[in-house]
Amino acid sequence: MTEQEDPSRDRLKHHFAQRVIHQARQVLEVWQRLQRVEWNAQDMAELTEANLRLLRYAERFDQPEHTLLAQNIEQCLQTVSANRGRLNSAVITELNQLMQRLSRTGLRHSDQFDQMALPPLRKPVYMALQDHDRVERLIQQLDFFGLSAQGFEDAVTFRAAMAERHPALIVMEVDFDGPGVGLELAAEAQAGLEHKIPVLFFSHDDTDTPTRLAAVRAGGQEFFTGTIDASSVLEKVELLTRSAHYEPYKVMVVDDSKAQAIHTEMVLNSAGIVTRAITDPVLAMGELADFQPDLIILDMYMPGCVGTELAKVIRQHERYVSVPIIYLSAEDDLDKQLDAMSEGGDDFLTKPIKPRHLIATVRTRAARARSLRARMVRDSLTGLFNHTHTLQLLEDARFRARRFRQPLAFAMIDIDHFKKVNDTYGHPMGDRVIKSLALFLKQRLRKTDHIGRYGGEEFAVVLPDTDAQSAFRVLDEIRKRFAEIRYPAQPGELSCTFSCGIAELRDGMDIKTLSKRADEALYEAKGGGRNRVEVFG
Repeated sequence: MTEQEDPSRDRLKHHFAQRVIHQARQVLEVWQRLQRVEWNAQDMAELTEANLRLLRYAERFDQPEHTLLAQNIEQCLQTVSANRGRLNSAVITELNQLMQRLSRTGLRHSDQFDQMALPPLRKPVYMALQDHDRVERLIQQLDFFGLSAQGFEDAVTFRAAMAERHPALIVMEVDFDGPGVGLELAAEAQAGLEHKIPVLFFSHDDTDTPTRLAAVRAGGQEFFTGTIDASSVLEKVELLTRSAHYEPYKVMVVDDSKAQAIHTEMVLNSAGIVTRAITDPVLAMGELADFQPDLIILDMYMPGCVGTELAKVIRQHERYVSVPIIYLSAEDDLDKQLDAMSEGGDDFLTKPIKPRHLIATVRTRAARARSLRARMVRDSLTGLFNHTHTLQLLEDARFRARRFRQPLAFAMIDIDHFKKVNDTYGHPMGDRVIKSLALFLKQRLRKTDHIGRYGGEEFAVVLPDTDAQSAFRVLDEIRKRFAEIRYPAQPGELSCTFSCGIAELRDGMDIKTLSKRADEALYEAKGGGRNRVEVFG
């Protein structure tokens, strides 16, 4: 038997890799906690220590990808330390990208451990349901999406697991192991926890208000009745357990005083908020298009331009109508503050302002704006961008590609034989397949890639700084993995495939031509037998 075929050696390598994966989880859990608080020296020290342990394990157990990521994270943290603990926008953005890459390492099933896929980088999902066959099916589905799950026979085994390790999320049947026992177990699991564990409750029958109230008090984030659909659970698990897919809020500060702009930047950076400061209000519109902030902070009185005037100019552009504008000024006349807010503003903060007050106001306003914007630009079924906004993102990406002389690829994806899925298994199953592909794409593509639902069973992907061949390699791997998913169904188990067409931006090309070429490549993939990826030309 050769060295490569030695099963004991493979098991040993897998054990070492799991040690590295476990430590990566620790890094991500600290990072997730940092998104809820103002970053301080103690939290940064904990993140630094966790990352150093990851680096040591990755080097000792010969894990090159984790070694490189840990080294890059260490460099960022050293930059913060050298800057006397102060963060800046560049460091926040880079750390966020590194953490996203770290979280994705556990999703790869085609690496050197392909016979024994590494566990995902998240805490497990605990499933306490009476129907054990249903639990097994849900566990299988979660595994396809890089999430580990564990089922339980009774309350005793659930309590034992809770004593050993807390999960990322609990799926709990109200009457698990007895009438009302599930509610009691969930409440018991939350006792003494500073950060509650999200719980998805399930009941076969409709429930009364006291039961639902008890579920809310026990940490219930959702309540399913009648049936519990795998894709619905997946959607909630993805939403509630994501550890590194935090997207920092982006704030543009317009203030003619450089000292004040830098001070505001430092305050917001200390809370992990990315900022861009503009001292010349005339340049604001150009920076808006490039930066795309979640919120704008305007100084009221600037030479040559009053804050309310700039706010009106910003509001004249449809894309920025819903972006919150906060005036920051020493003006303490209440009538003038109210007049300013009636002219395009959403809030008025008076200098000097306490850092915590500024941070809390920005976070609250930015979070609300993101939620509102998501409803406007996203598809309700999948959470992906809608057709109109996808084309807007493609136009933005084309502008940046030309400006920075970078490649840009655009892909069109279509689920094969989708009408047959609807006709044979029903539209709810069709929706389930669409949602699972949407989630699959979100998990396996970069955060910088834009994914849209073009309509029906058709999707579009904008891949900045990517040439056609690189896009082909990524999407072809996703195609292969998506085909492995099995959906429990009647009259028989269902699996689906997709076809994909890719086009690359060329000099002088507009987005209409680019999307037409991607569509022609998709047509070629369909004509070539489906379940394949084709590149235009």
